[in-house]
Amino acid sequence: MSGRTASCQCGQLRAHCTGDAARISMCHCLACQKRTGAPFSANSRFPRGQVRIEGASRSWQRRADTGNGVTHHFCPDCGTTVYWELSGFPDVIALANGLFADPAYPAPSVCVWEEARHLWTDEIAALDIPRWPRMPD
Repeated sequence: MSGRTASCQCGQLRAHCTGDAARISMCHCLACQKRTGAPFSANSRFPRGQVRIEGASRSWQRRADTGNGVTHHFCPDCGTTVYWELSGFPDVIALANGLFADPAYPAPSVCVWEEARHLWTDEIAALDIPRWPRMPD
C-alpha cells in the first residue's frame, strides 16, 4: 500500500494514509457491532505519523472492553465515524477499512473478540445467497 485516503460519506472528513497499515483486523466486539451496525468490523491501524487528518470532526469517548479509552472522531455533517484513537496504543490511528472505498484493500490478518461473534459469520462464504445485479442509481 502506498497512499490511500479514507473519508466519510459526504467527503468532508478525510484521513490520508501513507505506507502500510501496522495491523488489519476483524473485530467482533459488541462496541464495534454497535459502531458499524454490522456483526463485525474490519479495521486498520496506522502509525500516527503516517496519517494526516483533513476536515472538521466531533469526538465521543468510551471505555473499551479492555479497560482502555477510545476516542471516536466523526463527521459533524454526515455522522460517519472516520477514525478513532486508542489510549492503550497512543502511537496509532485506527480507521474502518470500508472508508477507503477500495474492493482491492488488503484482507484482515487478525481476528479479535471472537467470543462475541455471530456464529453464522463462519458460514458466509458457503451460503447459497442469490447474487443480484447492481441496483440502479
